[in-house]
Amino acid sequence: MKGDRGLTPEAMLAGYRRGIFPMAEGRASPVLHWVEPRLRGIIPLDGFHMARSLRRRVRAGGYEISLDRDFAGVVAGCAARDETWINAELDALYASLHRAGRAHSIEVRAGGALAGGVFGVALGRAFFGESMFSLQRDASKLALAYLIRHLGDCGFTLFDTQFLTPHLASLGAVEISREDYLARLGVALAGEARFGSVALPSAQDFAQARTQTS
Repeated sequence: MKGDRGLTPEAMLAGYRRGIFPMAEGRASPVLHWVEPRLRGIIPLDGFHMARSLRRRVRAGGYEISLDRDFAGVVAGCAARDETWINAELDALYASLHRAGRAHSIEVRAGGALAGGVFGVALGRAFFGESMFSLQRDASKLALAYLIRHLGDCGFTLFDTQFLTPHLASLGAVEISREDYLARLGVALAGEARFGSVALPSAQDFAQARTQTS
């Protein structure tokens, strides 16, 4: 890892193209570090595990899903933890990338209030998932499930989760080698996909989609 101050949005995107990404050691840390995991977490877009309980939650409704309606709110929700790697500089960088059409969010609302969401950065046909949060049960799972469906519908081929956590593994994430990741990244960057180019499915259509169950 290498420390970096004064990172620009352009340099940040160049890092993603090389297979590295920035993180801060904490909210108050003024230094960003480039990270390149030896093993990389990804979720195959045809391999999301929608448990029956989550499928029932989708059918039950009572929530609203949206794209890029409250990007800043999702980033703030992801950073609102006792320990976070999102410092003020990263917050500003993500906002700049969002204005440039490179960073996106999916929001979950319940009763009109933001209940959870996920955000990330899009380049070519690659989507780099940054973080997700949940204020209500299953909200982040719903956001992630809709995101994966949306990425596939829009023509993305790579969903990078950076690391593999037990939570992500339960949803179908796997670890691949750095070499494998860079090869997949190269293929994804050679193409083009546009986030938001198709509408989100209705809850009924989504619940009936051919998604693996467990």
